[in-house]
Amino acid sequence: LKNFWEGEFEKMPDKLKSEAVSPIQNKIGQFVSSRMIRNIIGHPTSSINLQEIMDEGKILILNLSQGKLGEDNAALLGAMIITQIQLAAMNRSFVQENARRDFFLYVDEFQNFATTSFIKILSEARKYRLSLILANQYSDQLEEEIQRAIFGNAGTLISFVVGAHDAYSLTKEFAETYSENDLVSLGKFETVIKLSIDGMTSGPFPATTLPLPNLKNDNKDAIVRLSKERFGRKPTF
Repeated sequence: LKNFWEGEFEKMPDKLKSEAVSPIQNKIGQFVSSRMIRNIIGHPTSSINLQEIMDEGKILILNLSQGKLGEDNAALLGAMIITQIQLAAMNRSFVQENARRDFFLYVDEFQNFATTSFIKILSEARKYRLSLILANQYSDQLEEEIQRAIFGNAGTLISFVVGAHDAYSLTKEFAETYSENDLVSLGKFETVIKLSIDGMTSGPFPATTLPLPNLKNDNKDAIVRLSKERFGRKPTF
C-alpha cells in the first residue's frame, strides 16, 4: 500500500490521480460524516491499546449498533477493530507459546462483519490463543466460503434446535446419525454433540445443558463512568 502511494501514485498524471482518489474520498467522507465516528477515530493516538488488552486479560466492550452509527459505518468500524485484534493476536508470534494468555473475541450479529479476512483468523487463531465466539441467526447469512472455514476449523460441534435448512447441513456433520427432524425438534436445553478430544472424534450423542444462573448487580453505571474517566477524551471536532 505504501509503495503504491509513494511510487505509482506519484507518477500518475493529475487527472488519473483525481480519478484514483475520488472514490476513496467519497467513502471516507461518508464514514467521518458521523460525529460519533469522528470522536472515535479523530485523535493522533488512541487511549485503547488492543495488544495490552489481549495480553493482560482486560475487557473491551464495543457498541456497534447500526441504529447509532448507520449500517455501513458500523460494519466498517467493526471490521477495523477486528483487524486490529487479528494483528495483535499475530504479534504473539514473538511470545513463547506457554506465555500466551487466552483471549476471547465475542462477535454478535457476525454476518455484519464476516469478511473473507476472517478465514485467516479462523485457521490461525488457535495457535495465538485467540478464541472466537461468533453469533448469528442462521447459516445462510454467511458466505459459503466463511461457512466452510468455520466447520473446517471447529472440532467439537454442538447443535441446539435449528431451522430446517441448517438441520439439513448438520445431519451430514453428525454422520446422519440424527435426522433433520431430530434436530428441528430438540427441546429447551437439549443438544446433540460431536466431540473432538486429542484429535479423536466421538460419535454424536444427545445431552442436556443447564440453565444459566440469574445473576444481577448494579455495577454497570459505575463501570461506564470509570471507563470514561480513564480512557475517554474530549471531542476534538
